[in-house]
Amino acid sequence: MKSAIVDTDIIIDFLRGKRGAQDYLLSIFEDSVIYCSVITVAEISAGMKPHEREGTTELVDSLNIIDVTREIAEKGGEYKRDEKRQSLELDDCLIAATAFVKKAALATGNGKHYPMSDINKEVVRL
Repeated sequence: MKSAIVDTDIIIDFLRGKRGAQDYLLSIFEDSVIYCSVITVAEISAGMKPHEREGTTELVDSLNIIDVTREIAEKGGEYKRDEKRQSLELDDCLIAATAFVKKAALATGNGKHYPMSDINKEVVRL
């Protein structure tokens, strides 16, 4: 069984009814372990509207949430330190580090946010 870390953009687009995100999640539902980072939970919560709470909670509760461990934090810090682009966000570094540590594919709608060469990225057309 394969493992996938689902990035924030895919979850948001799924919740907002975008076909690409829905098709992707439904296609991996039966044969994959689907994870998301606790960082993604924070990002989703920050942008959630009150009327979106129930559906969002239901979806997030169906995922395997990965906490930021010391190993993930250190790897995320390495990504941030070693990447020359100043625009690379620490939250993206932590999500990428989660994929690295879990040895899971990182499913994202924006591969440019993840220039790391040591993770398996699956760019999803949203």
